Amino acid sequence: MAATAVTRRTFLGWWLASLMTATVVTGLAPILVFLWPAPPKGQTKGPIKITLDTSIDQMEDQSATKFLAPTSPNSAFIMANGGGDNAAGDLAFGGYVVKVGDKVKVFAQNCSHLGCSVNFNKDQKSFDCPCHGSRFHVDGTVLHGPAAYPLSDLSWKQGQQANQIEVDGIVLGF
Repeated sequence: MAATAVTRRTFLGWWLASLMTATVVTGLAPILVFLWPAPPKGQTKGPIKITLDTSIDQMEDQSATKFLAPTSPNSAFIMANGGGDNAAGDLAFGGYVVKVGDKVKVFAQNCSHLGCSVNFNKDQKSFDCPCHGSRFHVDGTVLHGPAAYPLSDLSWKQGQQANQIEVDGIVLGF
């Protein structure tokens, strides 16, 4: 069987195809790294222990206790559900433990309209957003718009002590 000789035209075709492939890969690599970045170093998901000012069993009906994410290390809570500006998996840097009858709920402090931090109004027994006037019942449902969706829940469980809870969150790594 005789070996076929590679012509100058075939060699130049292969060489140009290799050169164009290398150029395209070199141009696309930074774009792909931008679209799929590496996770930050030190970022870990898991329960975040929070110590409340008032233990859950001592909370009055229709009351709320505010808590914030730890700043050393920088942490955030992961929303379990959402609507509007909030979505499942979004981060919140604070929340409220609310007691309504026999039920205890934990909400993110983010308003579902545009994400501003809501405040608990003790007199009206409601959550009020200072940015655009949205109001929420103590159970998290919308009392008055412009928000169209309830407050987002945070996944939690009772901690080892009566005034501790563990909320699903993430240590941000910076």
